[in-house]
Amino acid sequence: QVQLVESGGGLVQAGGSLRLSCAASGRTFTNYAMAWFRQTPGEEREFVAGISRLGSNTYYVDFVKGRFTISRDNAKNTMYLQMNSLKPEDTAVYYCAAKLYGLGHGGSEYDHWGRGTQVTVSS
Repeated sequence: QVQLVESGGGLVQAGGSLRLSCAASGRTFTNYAMAWFRQTPGEEREFVAGISRLGSNTYYVDFVKGRFTISRDNAKNTMYLQMNSLKPEDTAVYYCAAKLYGLGHGGSEYDHWGRGTQVTVSS
């Protein structure tokens, strides 16, 4: 079992930046592909970005390309999401997730989840 804890959320004005972190513990971090999802009330959780086990491959959904950057530091067992040029529509609870081995894009593919961190972007 791997435990995930997100941090770094908060309130920011439109156009601003935030950096989310996801600290992992419990299992070998490099066995897991990692991803960020987000969810707003009444909506399905949606994939935002993913990164392969060693960080060589990344994937982003179109609405964050060029604004968000996913990365990981395997020595620190931590994944990051740098979010720039934030928009009010980015407001959501952001979750980190882990799955063994290959990168995936669907929430059902991920076995381990953090509790989430709230990101609020004011206009």
